[in-house]
Amino acid sequence: MAATSTFRIAIIGAGPAGIAAGRELLQKGFNEFTIFDALDAPGGTWRLHSYPGLACDVWAHSYTFSYAPNPDWTASFVDQPEIQAYLARCATEFGLDPHIKLNTRITSARYQPGGAWRLQTSSGDDYEFDVVINAMGNQHTPLYPDVPGMDSFEGHSWHGTRWNHDIDLAGKRVVIVGSAASAVQIVPEVAKVAGHLTVLQRSANWIMPRGRKFYSPKQRARARRFPFLIALTRKWQQTVMGQVEHAVTLGHKRMGQFENMVRKFIKRTISDPAMQETLIPDTPYGCKRGLVSDDFYPALTRDNVELVASGLQRVTPTGVITADGRSIDADVIVYCTGYRILDFDRIDVVGATGKSLAEVMDDDPRAHKGIALPDFPNYFFAVGPNGLVLNVSYFITAEKNVETIVRLLKEMRDSGKRQANVKREVFEQYNSWMDERFGRFSWGSSDCHSYYRNAAGHAPFLFPGNFKEYRRLHDESGLFEYELG
Repeated sequence: MAATSTFRIAIIGAGPAGIAAGRELLQKGFNEFTIFDALDAPGGTWRLHSYPGLACDVWAHSYTFSYAPNPDWTASFVDQPEIQAYLARCATEFGLDPHIKLNTRITSARYQPGGAWRLQTSSGDDYEFDVVINAMGNQHTPLYPDVPGMDSFEGHSWHGTRWNHDIDLAGKRVVIVGSAASAVQIVPEVAKVAGHLTVLQRSANWIMPRGRKFYSPKQRARARRFPFLIALTRKWQQTVMGQVEHAVTLGHKRMGQFENMVRKFIKRTISDPAMQETLIPDTPYGCKRGLVSDDFYPALTRDNVELVASGLQRVTPTGVITADGRSIDADVIVYCTGYRILDFDRIDVVGATGKSLAEVMDDDPRAHKGIALPDFPNYFFAVGPNGLVLNVSYFITAEKNVETIVRLLKEMRDSGKRQANVKREVFEQYNSWMDERFGRFSWGSSDCHSYYRNAAGHAPFLFPGNFKEYRRLHDESGLFEYELG
């Protein structure tokens, strides 16, 4: 039985979180909502990015909505086109297509004195909504190195996440700056065609073997016929992923076990003792994002590939100068230097006090249970600060977050309330509780220097615990934590 929505709801972003939010709204009888996306198809980051080798580093059967298993995955780890196609198909099957407005970039969202939110697009169109759910991902805005000379380079250059498919790299001298998440996928592909490839590694990463397996048509047919096989696979995968919590806990034996696994992987893949040492990180496992790849280490052993254990000092018209003073000529430079994580200035969001979201977040982003912020009534994050849990896939946490948001909206609708603004004392108490826990983990320790920790010494990206704890906190939440109007 369809219910009539008492709220006009905007969802910004048609990636996994936005699709999950739309489905949850329909499930709870909210029909008056629009999902805005700047791209030409659903998928979020999986539509935006298309660099060579782009694939998910989480098992495919775990990288799905819990209510939409996919028996048609062709491998245990799948590439970008399959994931984007899956997300687009889910949007259609969930009944979201009529609600999605593509090629529409939201540039501002401003709280109005009457209680509504006014949204404006890049084309100048205005919309008014009662509720805004920010479902934008955090892997959107490229982060470039802050070095001189980048504009002087006479060859071709681009960020790895904004791949230039018009340039043929065959036979060219290529420099890849960086050796983390995108680089471990790009390097093996570029190494196959480049005349010479130089990889600049400022610091090493813990890289586990991926162990990718391909599913035959017969195996996929069996998964379609017996869905419980997918459920069993997913349960086993999540059990293994659960060990990551221990592997990033300071003092836990699992951390040393994970590190030893990587060391053994390096030694059986790389024969050169000097290169082996170069590839072993000097930080504990989990301080930086853990990576998986079967191909990165072997690619470094190719005759046309050189690993340089130095960062980038500056760019010249003909190439680069490394931090240790070496000059390297290049035809192409690819910056695999990450993203501006939690960049809250992508949209000019202004709350009830007249302060912008970017001002409030500044260099220390925080939220209540990853979804709400004081003085921004009816403005929710599908995956906000500390709204991700390391030992489960992105989909699982996003589903839980939007489930809580929509449950709060349903409680408001049922009780005749129009606005919810998380209480300042509730927000501060929750964040103080988190602050006491960050030091337990390698990624939250004061000794760790990575994008997990910001200039304020806070770790705004991950929840300091496991998903069981996170789920309990969300299940215990309710309108009592909010000022209502």
